[in-house]
Amino acid sequence: MEAFRAELLSGLVLPAHPLALTVDRRLDERRQRALSRYYLAAGAGGLAVGVHTTQFAIREPRIGLYQPVLELAAEEMDRAARPPVRIAGVCGDTKQAMSEAELAFGLKYHAVLLSLAALAEASDEALLAHCRRVAEVIPVIGFYLQPSVGGRRLAHAFWRGFAEIENVVAVKIAPFNRYQTQDVVRAVIEAGRDDIALYTGNDDQIVGDLLTPFRFGEKERRICGGLLGHWSVWTRSAVELLNRCRFQEATSALLRTGVEITDCNAALFDAANGFRGCIAGLHEVLRRQGLLEGVWCLDEEEGLSPGQKEEIDRVYRAYPHLHDDDFVAQHRDEWLR
Repeated sequence: MEAFRAELLSGLVLPAHPLALTVDRRLDERRQRALSRYYLAAGAGGLAVGVHTTQFAIREPRIGLYQPVLELAAEEMDRAARPPVRIAGVCGDTKQAMSEAELAFGLKYHAVLLSLAALAEASDEALLAHCRRVAEVIPVIGFYLQPSVGGRRLAHAFWRGFAEIENVVAVKIAPFNRYQTQDVVRAVIEAGRDDIALYTGNDDQIVGDLLTPFRFGEKERRICGGLLGHWSVWTRSAVELLNRCRFQEATSALLRTGVEITDCNAALFDAANGFRGCIAGLHEVLRRQGLLEGVWCLDEEEGLSPGQKEEIDRVYRAYPHLHDDDFVAQHRDEWLR
């Protein structure tokens, strides 16, 4: 447990793992494994599986892919030369969350990323009781998911109570909101929890989060890494970026890179259309690199928005230094074996 905490606190690139599908929207096991191999070869410190980018619909009984995708990723992580951090997404009411947490624990995942989106009307007290129950099974990573993609507003008081749960190991801060980002950091500082790692999930502010010293009173914390859907593409470049930003002071060059990355994210996540094409946009990059066959999602209505492909074309042309196409081309056949 202490070694796992130390790994998280050191700052890692943790891609949110997509779901590889065939044209008839069935699991493409070969390409699912290839994605895991890509992330680990690119230098990611671990994988987050069964999260928003993997599509929450994998849990639906008619689809039944939650356990298979966790198993496939676990098998690939078992083969890694350096043991990666293994994170499973968990959601739903307490009964469902406990079941998913127990499955993740059985598959030797280190922690679960706990979504509270299903408990939209619950009080802070009920939410904290829910979190404590899951933390009895497996270490927990808090998840502040932005409301525009299914999350809910979580006040400072909730995060203050959450930070007091002993088996909490990290928080993924992803409200896409600076005020709410500061709520989380301040709560963790006030709780005196230096052992809780702070990870950005703010795909619109990646570099800004990594470079910002958050000081409240006499104490200061830094966001040490990222657990990001954005980092499920161009992952080799993400590893290089984190190495440039880790515990560094802001420079004009890094801030300029941050603007470029945010521009890319707007295209990939389909910000112009309320993030409707956020998963398909990531799939499109992986399709262009040959890692995915298509951009298909489990929901047939989910795909690229009008004009999104052209926006992805634009950022590809504008920022060739941010992608890792050459790295992928060099190893793709090996990963797809």
